[in-house]
Amino acid sequence: MKLFYQQMLAFLLIIVTSIAIIGYSALNFATNQAYEQSYQRLEGYARSLESLALEDEQGLNHDFLSKMQVVMQGEDMSLRIFNNKSEQVYPETPAKLSIPKSIIQSLKRGKVIKIKNDHEDSRVSFSNRDAYTSILYPWRQNGKFIGILWIGSRVQNVEETIKREKRNLVTALLITLMVGLVLSFILSYFISNRVKRLSKATKKIAQGNFNVHLNHGETDEIDDLAHDFNLMVSALKQSHEEIKAQEQRRDQFMADAAHEMRTPLTTINGILEGLQYNAISEADKPKSIALMQSETRRLIRLVNENLDYEKIRSNKLTLLKTKFNAFIVLSNLLTQMKNKSEQENDSLVLHCPEKIEVYADRDRFTQIMVNLVQNALQFTKNGTITISGHRIEHGTQFSVRDTGIGMNEEQKRFIFDRFYKADASRAKLGSGESGLGLAIVSSLIKQHGGKIEVDSQPNLGSTFTVTLYDEGYEKYQK
Repeated sequence: MKLFYQQMLAFLLIIVTSIAIIGYSALNFATNQAYEQSYQRLEGYARSLESLALEDEQGLNHDFLSKMQVVMQGEDMSLRIFNNKSEQVYPETPAKLSIPKSIIQSLKRGKVIKIKNDHEDSRVSFSNRDAYTSILYPWRQNGKFIGILWIGSRVQNVEETIKREKRNLVTALLITLMVGLVLSFILSYFISNRVKRLSKATKKIAQGNFNVHLNHGETDEIDDLAHDFNLMVSALKQSHEEIKAQEQRRDQFMADAAHEMRTPLTTINGILEGLQYNAISEADKPKSIALMQSETRRLIRLVNENLDYEKIRSNKLTLLKTKFNAFIVLSNLLTQMKNKSEQENDSLVLHCPEKIEVYADRDRFTQIMVNLVQNALQFTKNGTITISGHRIEHGTQFSVRDTGIGMNEEQKRFIFDRFYKADASRAKLGSGESGLGLAIVSSLIKQHGGKIEVDSQPNLGSTFTVTLYDEGYEKYQK
């Protein structure tokens, strides 16, 4: 069953149930009220007759009662009088009526007996033809029980009032039902239409359209759902874009890796063929062998970088962390990178105390700093790369600052992702720029319980800051 019909049915069930309860309660109230008003009117007559009897020393004579009976018959009322022995004394008829002893005892105690319908009350009946609503009123004189007044009104008069109330009530309930039906339709349509909007938007998302936004207020749970839906779409869109970017970087990496591997493999294959067919002279053989070794190292480096990253990413790499003087590592690093920096006409500068203690895996710390300096040399030409280090509270901080091409915000966002290259057009194949260097750096630093930050602006260079904490103060990140 569709939501619209479910809503309609639910609203109608609530309305019909409410109407039934209200109608039943109102009808009972109207019935009781009608009978109660009749009882009050009859008691009023009884008290008046009692007062008249007390004022007249001879009591109510037969002529007065006959005239009173005529007046009361005009209002469909009837009067009977019984003595203290429950024998009818007025009107005088051949068929005498008597009142049960249980009722007499209640009357002697001063209780007024109310009879809703004497044809349905098994205790007493005062008319064989018409049903009466009546009361039995104790008649006292000087505190002494001397008789009983029975005053009755035809039930049909009371029921006429009840029927009129029923008609008015049924009319009101029918109008209420019609209005409720219309309101149920409007509310069901309104709610269903809002749910349909969510359903249509969901289908668009399933079809790959993430440019979906639902306008909403802040009134109810459906608006909250629409708000959460927009947040979900935004997260899905961002995730989708990141996946696409990762796919593009992976494809680019595969293309770069294939190109980088093809070049040394082609070189090695050419030299081997030359050696096989004696196409290379004896004088050139040492140079050819050295070239093959160089190209082989390039292939090994590419494979090792991938293996290193996988080990780090899956936490299969064991760190042997110790305290050591980082100045020695950084000094050796400058010596190793001197030739490469001179090729790019870059200057390497070290600003660091001759004794600066750091708690880390020495080999992996060296790998971190080498990759950062290589990255700086890759994107800096005719510039300066400054390596610095200093102690901070419970840790040591290092930075590599260059004066190269820098990065924009988008590039900074993905710079530590696998396969990402901040400037693919400037990537120098054959120099180790496989798109894994900074990803390895980030993973290693996280495994050390440290952190890395980057500050960069286009054409103003970049600064990578590494923080490694002392033993017991590491902040491991997922």
